Amino acid sequence: MTLRSSLRALLAPTLKRLPRVWSLVKQADRSIERTRHSVARVLPMVIQPQPRQLHVAITAHCNQRCIGCRYGRDFMPGSQLEWPMARLLLDDAADAGFWQIRLYGGEPLLHPDLERMVAHTVARGMQPYVTTNAVLLQHRIDGLYRAGLRHLNVGFYGVGASYDEYVQRHRSFERMEAGIAAVRDRYGMDVTMRINWLLMRPSCNLDDLDLACRFAERYRLRIQVDLVHYSLPYFSEGPDRELQFRPEDRPNVERVADDLLRRQREQPGLFFHSAIALRSIPDWVIKGPAMRVPCDASQMVWVGADGTVQLCYVTFPFGNLHQTRLRDMMNTAAHRCAVRDAFALNCPNCHCGYDTRVEKDAASARHYAKLLGPS
Repeated sequence: MTLRSSLRALLAPTLKRLPRVWSLVKQADRSIERTRHSVARVLPMVIQPQPRQLHVAITAHCNQRCIGCRYGRDFMPGSQLEWPMARLLLDDAADAGFWQIRLYGGEPLLHPDLERMVAHTVARGMQPYVTTNAVLLQHRIDGLYRAGLRHLNVGFYGVGASYDEYVQRHRSFERMEAGIAAVRDRYGMDVTMRINWLLMRPSCNLDDLDLACRFAERYRLRIQVDLVHYSLPYFSEGPDRELQFRPEDRPNVERVADDLLRRQREQPGLFFHSAIALRSIPDWVIKGPAMRVPCDASQMVWVGADGTVQLCYVTFPFGNLHQTRLRDMMNTAAHRCAVRDAFALNCPNCHCGYDTRVEKDAASARHYAKLLGPS
C-alpha cells in the first residue's frame, strides 16, 4: 500500500464529514498529480503504480443489446466471476491500497452475489459503486443498500423511444426510469446517482442534451458525459460506424460543448466534469487517437468477467485470476512498465479518463482554460 493510500484510509472518513476541508484536500491532490505529470515529461520514472480504482466486470451477461456494446454477445460470452474468486480479489485490492471499486458488466444486477461483493468491499474499507442499466434496480436496491451501497452510475442513451432503440429492448427506458425513481423514493439523497450520458453522433444535438438534463434534474442526478469509443475491445461503432463522429461534425459538437458549459455555469452541481474537461470534448471526439494527452492509468487496474487482469480497459495484460492472485500481479516489473507506457501513450491511445487527463496535464489545462476565456 502506498503512503498516500495509507493516509487516505486513515483520514478520509473524518475529512469527508468536513466538506470544505475535503474539497481543499482534493484540490491539493490534483495539484500534486499535475506536478507529477509535468516532472514525468522529463523523468518518466516518477510514474509508478498508484492503485486507486479497481474496475471489475463481474459478469458478461446482459439483459440489453446496446448497438454500441458487444457484452453478452461476442465479448467474453458466458463469463462471470464467482464469489470465492471475487472475495480474494477484493481482499487483495484492499491490501494493495485501492480506494474505489467499480462493479459493472455486462449488467451487474444479473449477478446473484452482487450484494456480497458490495458488503465485502465496504467491510474492507473501500468504496464500492455500481454501474448498471437500472432495469432491475427497483428489485435489487433494498439488498444493495443494506449491503452498504451508496453510489450508482446508470447508463443513459436518450429518452423514451430513442433509448429503447439504442438498447434494442422494448419498454427498457420505462423500467430504467422506474429503478431510479425507486431509489429516490426509498432512500432519498442517501444514495448518490449519476447518469452516464453517451455522447455519440446520433445524440449530439441540443434537444437530446436538454432531455438528458431535464431527466437528471427530475431525479436529482449528476451527469457524466461519456464519449463514444473507438478502441474498447467490447465496443462497436455501429453499422457503417454510424455512432462515431466525423470531421464534418465538429461545428455540431462545438455547439453541444458550448451548451454544456452554459448549463454548467447556471447549475454548477449538475455535471461531473470541470469546465476545462467539457471544453476539451470536441477535440477528443474529432481528433481521436491524435489527442496526445498523457494517460493516468497508473491509478487503475481492470478485471474482466473471465478473470483477465490488465492495466486498463483496452490493453497491458498482466495475467488471469484463474492462475494468479491479484496481489502477485501488483507492482511487478510488468505493472511498472505498463504504467509508464500508458503515460507515454505507447498504446491505442483511447479517450478513457479524458476529463482527469486534461486536468493533470499542465499544457492541456492551460490550453482549454484559455479557450474558456475570462472567468
